[in-house]
Amino acid sequence: MMIGYARVSTPSQNLDRQIAALRAVGCDTIYREKVSGAAVKNRPQLERAIDALGTSDILVVAEWDRATRSMMDGIAIMQRIALRDAAIKVLDKPHLDLTTPIGRGFLAFLSALAEDERGRIVQRAADGRQHARAKGVKFGPKPKLTDHQRGKALGRLAAGDSCREIARDMGVSASTISRLQRPIEARATT
Repeated sequence: MMIGYARVSTPSQNLDRQIAALRAVGCDTIYREKVSGAAVKNRPQLERAIDALGTSDILVVAEWDRATRSMMDGIAIMQRIALRDAAIKVLDKPHLDLTTPIGRGFLAFLSALAEDERGRIVQRAADGRQHARAKGVKFGPKPKLTDHQRGKALGRLAAGDSCREIARDMGVSASTISRLQRPIEARATT
């Protein structure tokens, strides 16, 4: 079965040209919407069209930019369709016809590019964190207590005050004070 998808960005635009092209290739059902494609999450009819695909079905799109706005989004759509054992055919982009060996090869190439880019993003992030640490940047949440408050709390713990009492007086949780106590106990056992 061939399922068509047509989209325009605004209510004043016309779907007729896309629908005519989809009917010309024999689409049994055509999902259509008039919604901006800028947000990848705002295409409910595209989602319905993909969900309607069964094994060996083909999603036909008249124009690729009507289905997606970015390479990553396009690859995600193609992968979702492939996971359903279906295919996609894009009328204005024959190289995106996954019913052909060249189209499937093109998807493999795009997937490899996406994987490579993801690896580079991860590496850049790791390099950035390492550089920041070398400059003395501390990661994680800010300490609940200042050095002065920690010193007072440790003094009170050594004097026998309870964690709850100290925490209430300092406006923090008892576990915050309890964590201060752990290093003391660790030093006592070594």
